[in-house]
Amino acid sequence: MENLDLSAHTPMMQQYLRIKAQHPEVLLFYRMGDFYELFYDDAKKASQLLDISLTARGQSGGDKIPMAGVPYHAVEGYLAKLVALGESVAICEQIGDPATSKGPVERKVVRIVTPGTISDEALLAEKRDNLLATVFGKDGRFGYATLDIGSGRFLVSEPQGVEALKAELQRTNPAELLYPEDFDLALLGDRKGLRRRPLWEFDLDTARRTLTQQFGTRDLIGFGVEQAKQALCAAGCLLQYLKDTQRTALPHIKAIKLEAEDEAVVLDAATRRNLELTQSLAGGTDNTLYSVLDNCATPMGSRLLARWIHRPLRDIPVLEGRLDAIDQLAGAMLEASLSEQMKQVGDLERVMARVALRSARPRDLVRLRSALAVLPALDALLTDRQGRLAELRSACAPRPALHQLLCDAIIDNPPVLIRDGGVIRPGYNAELDEYRALSKGATDFLEHIEARERQRTGISTLKVGFNRVHGYFIELTRAQSHLAPSDYQRRQTLKNTERYIIPELKEYEDKVLTSQGKALALEKQLFDALFDALHPELDALLQLAAACAELDLLANLCERSQSLGYCRPTLSEQRGIRIDGGRHPVVEVVLDAPFIANPVALSDQHQMLMVTGPNMGGKSTYMRQTALITLMAHMGCPVPAESAEIGLVDRIFTRIGAADDLASGRSTFMVEMTETATILNNATDRSLVLMDEIGRGTSTYDGLSLAWAVAEFLARQSRSLTLFATHYFELTALAEQLEGVDNVHLDAVEHGDTVTFMHAVQSGPASKSFGLQVALLAGVPKAVVKAARQKLHELEGQAPSPAPVAERQMSLSLNEEPAVVSRLKSLDVDALSPREALLLLYRLKEEAGL
Repeated sequence: MENLDLSAHTPMMQQYLRIKAQHPEVLLFYRMGDFYELFYDDAKKASQLLDISLTARGQSGGDKIPMAGVPYHAVEGYLAKLVALGESVAICEQIGDPATSKGPVERKVVRIVTPGTISDEALLAEKRDNLLATVFGKDGRFGYATLDIGSGRFLVSEPQGVEALKAELQRTNPAELLYPEDFDLALLGDRKGLRRRPLWEFDLDTARRTLTQQFGTRDLIGFGVEQAKQALCAAGCLLQYLKDTQRTALPHIKAIKLEAEDEAVVLDAATRRNLELTQSLAGGTDNTLYSVLDNCATPMGSRLLARWIHRPLRDIPVLEGRLDAIDQLAGAMLEASLSEQMKQVGDLERVMARVALRSARPRDLVRLRSALAVLPALDALLTDRQGRLAELRSACAPRPALHQLLCDAIIDNPPVLIRDGGVIRPGYNAELDEYRALSKGATDFLEHIEARERQRTGISTLKVGFNRVHGYFIELTRAQSHLAPSDYQRRQTLKNTERYIIPELKEYEDKVLTSQGKALALEKQLFDALFDALHPELDALLQLAAACAELDLLANLCERSQSLGYCRPTLSEQRGIRIDGGRHPVVEVVLDAPFIANPVALSDQHQMLMVTGPNMGGKSTYMRQTALITLMAHMGCPVPAESAEIGLVDRIFTRIGAADDLASGRSTFMVEMTETATILNNATDRSLVLMDEIGRGTSTYDGLSLAWAVAEFLARQSRSLTLFATHYFELTALAEQLEGVDNVHLDAVEHGDTVTFMHAVQSGPASKSFGLQVALLAGVPKAVVKAARQKLHELEGQAPSPAPVAERQMSLSLNEEPAVVSRLKSLDVDALSPREALLLLYRLKEEAGL
């Protein structure tokens, strides 16, 4: 298309090609009458993505023009599908008057719909934040910015390293991600909505200028982001992209906030995945922490819940404020009443975004009116409340003048679009009422004309009618047409009838049609004037939306706490976690049988629990529930336990499960070791670490040695609060050798060939893993299990077999006892690492034939 000579094309196609050249990377929806048309490569691409017919429109420049189109009245459904696929669309509308245009009607792109900038209700998932994000990297440092156009929430951060960046991308999961053209795409993973941007858009000075212009400030010092240079580069590109695509003012974006790492509990990508916070390991949303906790009355409350889950805080006053609010609601039994009020508020956050962008529809203003109507009752509910509830009540103060304006201006059930008319309430504007009266008076006038003409002509079947194409007419049958008076002027001939017009009817037609056009134009003006009246209140209304979202979420957590039997956690600056009667919030909901609650105690004196027990005994559930209870406490949320004392943690790490990453060429064991390395390099004495079955992906001795060394490092170096699950029973010896390490196990009872899992945590190590019994329960043929049991008895009853020749050649050559003793005497034991010592011990024992 770029190489086409425009002079060879028709005027209309010249216009199309010029507009398309300005938007080469997006699909161009070119308005023609009642359709949005696409041509050339856009048409081919759209026909495949949307499953619509690919046709051709005549010729231009000597070639047939590929064409596809969608009806303008159904465009939202098609846009939703394209946006879900990560595509962007430029909407090109007719802005000229066809009656006065010479040549093609003037057209221009009025907005660009992209996955991260959509605000239309029909295009958005109501319970998920829709974020536009930008990443920037320079000299090994990163800047990251996200913006939710639906709320105006503009956040930046500076992830420290590649793993931190990946964790941010997983946490925020942006619908659209902008990146500089020299950025390493491998760091971004396989995601939709990637947009490459030129380097100059990330210029720091330009970013500062763009941001200060948006916020109306001289500098950015007041926002605390002045020194976050990488983040500012990302934020500047993001804001400019938003302005380029929306092509309108963005008055609801008034501030920017730097998210500091030490404000929240850090969760890496593996931890978010393993704990199944908002997405299960199977990829769905069922059986997640979010699915259990979300019973919010509004979509904006549900979205806030997801943000709280993914960014648990370390600010005790904020968390205690949330817990106090939940207690107050429970004590006064207000949660049900509050939820009922919130249902009337609806998704006020996104309504206000559309108001700010002046793209709100009549029914959006009705939703705003409904929300404002709730405020007096809400104010009464929250009277005499303290703390956070009092602050939220202040933001929800009644606004009677604004509510009355919307009551006076908008009818109860308006049409979807303002262009359909009939939106403004009768009595709101006298001039509009006059125009409408003229149109509505047409029925009486036409009946008068019809009766008079029937009497004048003597034709009892004469009719006076109207249609949108030909206007008003007098209709006679073909057989009666010879009786038409001389002042009847033929307007239209049909198969069996003739239609006429008379000067009086023509004059009235002009008057009515003019009044209808004037009424629609005036209605549009009055509707736009409502935006002018609302915009000075925009800040207060956005705060109202945020306050209602939090009230909805607090009422929801109160209801969940009471329905599911949760307790208020005690938060502390002291290191340690003590949970009595802890339960897994998801597993207990899906289980048919009662959940077996278990305690956890981690402290300075008992910082690591070595967890052993049978397969299927509940080790992973026990570990995950500890992490989830800790996380929920850092949300300011009641927890599934009899009691819980939670010392603030800085990070939660999990190394649970196993999976290949074949796309990156990493085996299961490599993935395991990579995640382990992340933990060992970043865990501190304020971190909670869950380690499950380290070393399974390699040989027994290698795996055991690695597991031993990792456990010892966490106990001695990191001093993290750790739950370490393993089937290497040799590791239970660590409890005798290292201070702060204790053994616990999940109990099971054996009955012949079967086993009953008690799921109860007991002190001390487990006696066996019950692997053969579990195999039997899983459906492995009895003959196979019987053979395995025979082999087990053989292995348990015989000495270890001699090492292979090659291994003996690489051994320490300590086959005779005197040599062994001599070697032991010469060893510098303190110089050996735990892994080296353990390997040496096994080799000495093996070569001594013991």
